[in-house]
Amino acid sequence: MEKFDWHKDTITKNTPINNSYKNTQNVRRFFKSVCGDQFKFNRDFMQWLKENQEKTMGDAASE
Repeated sequence: MEKFDWHKDTITKNTPINNSYKNTQNVRRFFKSVCGDQFKFNRDFMQWLKENQEKTMGDAASE
């Protein structure tokens, strides 16, 4: 399986969080589209992403 490119690949709610996850502008755009323009990364949320690699981006948006 080809490595997911967090900079340019299409992110959906079903996209798995994997060990190559990165906080990119593409990821920020995804969260803003799902969570609203008020979305901002914070340390607790970034830690949650790092610790929950079995989850999906939809799970992360709900968090």
